Amino acid sequence: MSVLPEAVLDADSVLISGPPMSGKYDLFNRLLAAWSDAPILVSTGRTAEKVRTDYARATGGSADDVIVIDCVTHQQGDKPADTPTTKYVGSPGDLTEIGIKFTDVVESSAGLSRAVGVYSLSELLMYWEPERIFRFTRVMTSQASGQDWPFVGVVGSTTHDEQVIHTLHEPFELVVETRVEDDERQFRVRGRMGQPSEWIGF
Repeated sequence: MSVLPEAVLDADSVLISGPPMSGKYDLFNRLLAAWSDAPILVSTGRTAEKVRTDYARATGGSADDVIVIDCVTHQQGDKPADTPTTKYVGSPGDLTEIGIKFTDVVESSAGLSRAVGVYSLSELLMYWEPERIFRFTRVMTSQASGQDWPFVGVVGSTTHDEQVIHTLHEPFELVVETRVEDDERQFRVRGRMGQPSEWIGF
């Protein structure tokens, strides 16, 4: 039974936004697993090996079919070659290469049921201004949407000012906000219009 409400599971694109240690990464993995058995995960801060371990732990499922675009390993000095399930990018700041690798995966996965996740947009904002990341996210969400694949991104809400967060909300249909209240991790759902939902513990 998923902790996530139908509105989130049915959304085409979701941004998860919250402070550190509030469960963003956990919800991100759970949402990808609820959407697809073989998601595509763009990792800007963790190696492919770590991503798969974390995914399996968060979802209780197998990470064998997860495709990872790894922006970390080459930066750390290891230079493994691409495999069918792991693509390597020189650095999280190389948006062009991330885009090329993502397009390769989209083309080789045409007709398959996948979902796409980027963890995290905050890492990309260390290299580029918000407008550039906004445009990059728009391109990725539209590529995913062209395949009928849902898309989830994550941003640290306390790392950037409100204007930046607001800019990044734009390409997404729904925002899931996380927080920690009395040692309990909670989330609520906010659409483009209307009031946010109640906070839900998870």
